[in-house]
Amino acid sequence: MKRFVFAGVVILTFLNLNKPAFGQGEVDLYLDEINIFVNKWGKISLYTLPDTIRQIYQVSILVGTGPTTVFDYYNDADPEDSTELLSNPTFGEFEIYGSYGNNYSGAPPDVLEKQNIYCWQNQNSFIVKYTVINRESGSIEAVFGHELVPEISGEYIGGDTVNYSSLSKIISVRKGESVGFKSLSDNFKSLKARVWNGDFRVDTSYSQWLAYNSVDTLFITDPNDPNVDSPWLIPAYNSVTIAPSDSIIVYFAIAYGINEAAMLASMDQAQQKYNELTDVESESADIPTDFVLEQNYPNPFNPTSVIQFSIAETGFVSLKIYDVLGNEIADLLHGNMQAGSHTVTFNAGDLPSGIYFYQLTSGSFSETKKMNLLK
Repeated sequence: MKRFVFAGVVILTFLNLNKPAFGQGEVDLYLDEINIFVNKWGKISLYTLPDTIRQIYQVSILVGTGPTTVFDYYNDADPEDSTELLSNPTFGEFEIYGSYGNNYSGAPPDVLEKQNIYCWQNQNSFIVKYTVINRESGSIEAVFGHELVPEISGEYIGGDTVNYSSLSKIISVRKGESVGFKSLSDNFKSLKARVWNGDFRVDTSYSQWLAYNSVDTLFITDPNDPNVDSPWLIPAYNSVTIAPSDSIIVYFAIAYGINEAAMLASMDQAQQKYNELTDVESESADIPTDFVLEQNYPNPFNPTSVIQFSIAETGFVSLKIYDVLGNEIADLLHGNMQAGSHTVTFNAGDLPSGIYFYQLTSGSFSETKKMNLLK
């Protein structure tokens, strides 16, 4: 269980018991109308100014690989690169960065989450870039999602209305004031909405909601029920295969408004900034225009060798190893992957010396190359 320390802190000239104590390895960024707080384990909270009232208790990422193997903020995340405000932002007027591994629990999946938060002084929305790296020895089939806990007006008393629009792809939560969440780089396959309860912070519950496979388009908490708390939202994406040392990137926007219309206007600003960001990245990144399977290296090898390939389109990818008789020896990749360049390490420690073949298939593309295991 994470060790939380809550205390009253003086911000400018007033006391707010809702705000956690600011400490080393945390960032407390004050903009014109909002305050973004990121703690040492990567949890994002949002406050409004001038009274520093919390509107979002938690935004964090989930990475599920099985019924009992989910990387989450509460049980697993431990800082590797400390949370900090970068002096030279790569994008935006301000940038908060940190990276978080699973060293707190040591439980699978072994992934590294890199988190970049892009912010603007006069904008009530911001963008989060999640880069998740697979540090397991083999490929993982991962389902990504988010754990979202709104706290509109700093209250846990119900009366929240949650809507999901299939047209705008925005999750909105309103109770007078409003907060919104939107995936900028992909579409949600599911959204589970229920009442907040910390008892559900276990892998079996997280994996159940990541595999929900339905969308709760409308959810209302009862303000007259003393047992009702704030909404607890788990949106999730389609599963994706990540090779060892490879990564996937998810862009996510968070917005605030004094009402839903103002929140939607703030979300439009985030969308415009994301469009600018992707234009910059596409100009600087080496985006493959074709499907390419490289020769493995080293070759001959003993017992490991690296296979690199590029795919021009996001889609299903298969990478298999065969012996000289055409028997399948290993299935290294089998699932959806993002367009780009990828690297897979093949370990042939249990195989005898000889000639083997590796075949990459993606859509209509298929190519086979030969490799030589020499022990």
